[in-house]
Amino acid sequence: MVTPGVTMLRHSEGVEVGVERDGFDAFVAARSTRLLRTAYLLTHDRGLAEDLVQTALAKAWFAWGRIEGAPEAYVRRIMVNTYSTWWRRKWNGEEPTDELPETGPAGRTRESGRTDDRTDLWDALGRLPKRQRAVVVLRFYEDQSEAETAELLGCSVGTVKSQASKALAKLRLDPRLTDFTPSTSKDGSR
Repeated sequence: MVTPGVTMLRHSEGVEVGVERDGFDAFVAARSTRLLRTAYLLTHDRGLAEDLVQTALAKAWFAWGRIEGAPEAYVRRIMVNTYSTWWRRKWNGEEPTDELPETGPAGRTRESGRTDDRTDLWDALGRLPKRQRAVVVLRFYEDQSEAETAELLGCSVGTVKSQASKALAKLRLDPRLTDFTPSTSKDGSR
């Protein structure tokens, strides 16, 4: 017998589990855009970001009845943990070739020889280690507090502070970001 509002799902072990959908559907409708943005900032790829959100929501689906407090924080933690496991397992897809690829980034213009600053920052974030990137994304893009970031990553506030400090130091020393010279007017002002 099926109860209204409850869907039977087959868990990976083949066991059917009854899941209450009411709150979950409302959560997905309200928060999926923010979750997708976070996933995109972590993965730098729209398709992978969609897969990451879908995977996190599927994992949250089975635990939905047990989630206490803020479900968004729970789902974000699932996303960060899932992203970490994907990063460890993912082969980066590089293959040796006889021909070298194009040397200039896509944002480079012929006239200026300079790339778009947003592209440079985006690339610099991509070069950060995954934990530092996760801290930067959660702290500065998602505007999470140090305590919220620590809870999401499952680490101490001190670790969040040190990872943010190291990440910002690497970004300050990144050669693609340090060679930027702001334009000045004739009188010397910016």
